[in-house]
Amino acid sequence: MNDARSASSDAAAQAASHEYLTFALGDEEYGVDILCVQEIRGYDTVTRLPEAPAFIKGVINLRGTIVPIVDMRIKFKLPSVIYDDTTVMIVLNVADRIVGVVVDRVSDVLSLGPDQTRPTPELGAAIDRKFVTGLGVVDERMLILLDIERLMTSVEMGLVDEAIAA
Repeated sequence: MNDARSASSDAAAQAASHEYLTFALGDEEYGVDILCVQEIRGYDTVTRLPEAPAFIKGVINLRGTIVPIVDMRIKFKLPSVIYDDTTVMIVLNVADRIVGVVVDRVSDVLSLGPDQTRPTPELGAAIDRKFVTGLGVVDERMLILLDIERLMTSVEMGLVDEAIAA
């Protein structure tokens, strides 16, 4: 009987956990919902668009789909880093739109349970928390968990029709 309860409680805990693709920008680690990730590619040359915001590096042709590419370091106002062998593009599917983001490196996929996530702390008006869903804690690592769909569909990004029309 105890084995059945234990298996049932293990299944419930596993169902409550959530998987994140983790990546680095400078010294910080971030996590995005793995269900939004379509693929991970090496950094490639992009076609720059005139008058695009600085954080929009340009576009690429991904198997016939034109994909806007966002440099997350520029978007988060981090110091610029040289593109090297570890620089990658994460191709995301958000709001039925394909968008690429440039990050320093991809770390791994982590499954976080409710006991490993914390609410975003109050940081004052200087830090915009609306794109952060919380903090993930794994051993000594701390991850900033992003609401990547909310970020990519925000009005200031201008990447999806709803944002442009708003």
